[in-house]
Amino acid sequence: MIILKHRQIASFLYMLLFFVVASAARGEAASPGLELYDKLIQGAMVRGKTDASELEVLGHTLKPDEQGRFVFGLGRDAKPSLKIKLIDASGAALSREYAVEQRQYSVQRIDGVEKKYVEPPAEVLARIKDEAARVRQARTLNRDDRAYQQSFIWPSAGRISGVYGSQRVFNGVPKRPHFGVDVAAPTGTAVLAPADGLVSFADADLYYSGGTLIVDHGRGISSTFIHLSKLHVKDGDKVKQGQLLAEIGATGRVTGPHLDWRMNWFDQRLDPALLLAPVTMGQSVGPVE
Repeated sequence: MIILKHRQIASFLYMLLFFVVASAARGEAASPGLELYDKLIQGAMVRGKTDASELEVLGHTLKPDEQGRFVFGLGRDAKPSLKIKLIDASGAALSREYAVEQRQYSVQRIDGVEKKYVEPPAEVLARIKDEAARVRQARTLNRDDRAYQQSFIWPSAGRISGVYGSQRVFNGVPKRPHFGVDVAAPTGTAVLAPADGLVSFADADLYYSGGTLIVDHGRGISSTFIHLSKLHVKDGDKVKQGQLLAEIGATGRVTGPHLDWRMNWFDQRLDPALLLAPVTMGQSVGPVE
């Protein structure tokens, strides 16, 4: 009985080896592997690694670097299900589906607000449109820079006065959600680079955001800093993590001095706070390299 059992096991292993060799002979490669290092939640920057030649995510085709690393982002209102298509060297494709955690955002309703405070004057609409186009263009960069892989730091010291995703409704009309995290601090407080990058946009006076900087961290990931009182870098400058970029101010359409730090993956709006320890309104934060 023992001899027969051993023969059965040997026969099974032989057949298994035969099918593996036969599959290889027919050119059937194993499915590409995929690892995701960050939590899939609305507003997240998601880093990962794969042995696929390409990935397709949210309408973008991603080419991993030589070590197989890649990054993408999930916007404020990312759907509950995310599909990632993996494409191997032969062109064969495999799709995988993942669940995306949904968030609840604060909504503040304010009635009786005068129209002039809700809608911009007609004479500045052309300016606003032009400035928005320039900012969008700066966020289209797709440089082969891996600064996004660094551990990000807070760009300034102060108190959290606004969080990502919150929204106001004026006179029953929903306004655009808040896409950043606000750090309240006195005018002149230093704003540092949260990670290495390239300054892709610098303007001291935009209508809504006042002094504005955009730093590109590579592969579509960028940081935007707004309401600045003074810029210390210019368009095209390379910056290192912890380097002085600007100073906090109250420029643009704001009620007091603070830094509004925003992040993007191309057109997807990300939550910078997800890259750091969890924060709450009123909490004090500051750079730690």
